[in-house]
This record gives sequence, C-alpha cells and structure tokens, in this order.
Amino acid sequence: MNTVLTLVRTTATDRDFMELVEKLNAYLTTINGKEDAFFQQHNTLDAIQHVVLCYSDDEVVGCGAFKVLNKETIEIKRMYVEREHRGQNIGTYILKELEKWARELRFEHIILETSKTMASAVNLYRKNEYGIIPNYEPYKEVMSSICFKKDIGLQILS
Repeated sequence: MNTVLTLVRTTATDRDFMELVEKLNAYLTTINGKEDAFFQQHNTLDAIQHVVLCYSDDEVVGCGAFKVLNKETIEIKRMYVEREHRGQNIGTYILKELEKWARELRFEHIILETSKTMASAVNLYRKNEYGIIPNYEPYKEVMSSICFKKDIGLQILS
C-alpha cells in the first residue's frame, strides 16, 4: 500500500498543529533540561502566522512554521515529525514547502536555531543547504544552540 503525503498551509490556530506542538514541547523539555523555560518563552505561537502540516493519508505526521522577523527575513520554528514517521524525508518535505511559501511572499533570508545535540535536525538543515552562522539574539550566549541561515532571494539570471 502506498502512503500519500499531503502538505497543507494553515495558521498557528489549527488544532492539528497545536496537538503536534504539545508533543514537540514535551520532547524538547527532555532535551533542554534546566534551560527549558528560556526556550519556551521564545517558542510561543502568537507571532506565527505561517504553518505547514504534513499528512500521511489522513493522519497528521509533521509540522513546521515560520515567524516573520522583518521584511526580508523569516525564522523557521516548530519543526516536528512524529517519531514513527522519522527517516522518511518528511522534515525536508515540510522545510521545502516553507521555503517555497517564503519565496512567494518575497522574503530573502531564512534563519533558525536548533540544539547542537539534535543530530537529525542539524543534518536536516545541512543537507538542505543551510549554513552555520554565529548565534543570533536571543541565542547569542546559549552554548547548546546552533544557528543556521539560507539565502532564498530571487536571483536574476544574466
């Protein structure tokens, strides 16, 4: 039986997104330890208006979102794939859709932060051509953080 993956653009008020974010927060609490309260304050949903959900058949299996930082830059937030669906390139599928949406809205740069200990996340961003950058605020002094950037601005071919 072939699984059909479907991407849906929505907002942070989507019930499926909120359920996945609860699971993501529980997972990140185990990784962040005593720094969890610091990270949670920077992962609220109130500034997020752009969400991508991935469905496998009719079941939601992953999500990602972006937050607008300024007229040129967005920040990837809330990337998550259900444990039993990891290793199937769903994260890349979601990330590419977020990039496409950002390009449609004429953003030029994408930045993001993740934990150095989350090897699968670090690998996801590296394989999708995100370059490591110095940690940006509010993560400048956070030793467990690693930050990435990708330029997606429209290039004119000469």
